Amino acid sequence: MTDSPVRIREDGHVLEVVLDRPKANAIDLETSRVMGDIFAGFRDNPEHRVAIVTGGGEKFFCAGWDLKSAADGEAVDGDYGVGGFGGLQELRDLNKPVIAAVNGICCGGGLELALSADIILAAEHARFALPEIRSGTVADAASVKLPKRIPYHIAMEMLLTGRWLDADEANRWGLVNRVYPAGRLMDEARELARLLASGPPLVYAAIKEIVRDAENSRFQDSMNRITGRQLRTVDILYSSEDQKEGALAFAEKRDPVWRGG
Repeated sequence: MTDSPVRIREDGHVLEVVLDRPKANAIDLETSRVMGDIFAGFRDNPEHRVAIVTGGGEKFFCAGWDLKSAADGEAVDGDYGVGGFGGLQELRDLNKPVIAAVNGICCGGGLELALSADIILAAEHARFALPEIRSGTVADAASVKLPKRIPYHIAMEMLLTGRWLDADEANRWGLVNRVYPAGRLMDEARELARLLASGPPLVYAAIKEIVRDAENSRFQDSMNRITGRQLRTVDILYSSEDQKEGALAFAEKRDPVWRGG
């Protein structure tokens, strides 16, 4: 992908997506559309089981929306592509694990991109903020997601003041899963991705659909849809050879061989 703002690397069942748009890895409309195509391809490719998204360089994960492009006339509500801003946050039916490896400054839409992942790992020098308030706009996706992920009052302080969290504070509030020295971040992300890639893809798909379905549902309503096999991924799982393989491998005291079917 020469001259592309996004680089990809395949390692077995793992797809690495590197936002590489110096200086700040900011996302304009074209970059967002490229990312959407990449993540849609990841979703639809049965060989890809896990994705890692990270930033190029050592200073920025992603600075969010490209304000220079906005100043040149790009509309903030323009065509971001198939998955919405950054290709992830509105991508339908993404039933595979995504890891964000935050390798530096993660602010605005960059934080919204990270929030679209399932697991967030951060380098020790990473910093997080929602500075939209200072540029007269709203961090829309973060306003929806962040108060559900970390304590309400911390989320609201970030949204209302734009204040920064360092990696340790982000970890303390549960915004990130773990913090590593910068030189270890990608090794740890790849190790975790390989672990996930060795797991049962149909179970991952069911977990992600159940979590999405349950977000705005009553407990019993969600349970009724699960037990009634009304969720597509759950129905596929319960009818699969992988379901039988899991039980058989346990009985035979061996590692299961997941085939995704």
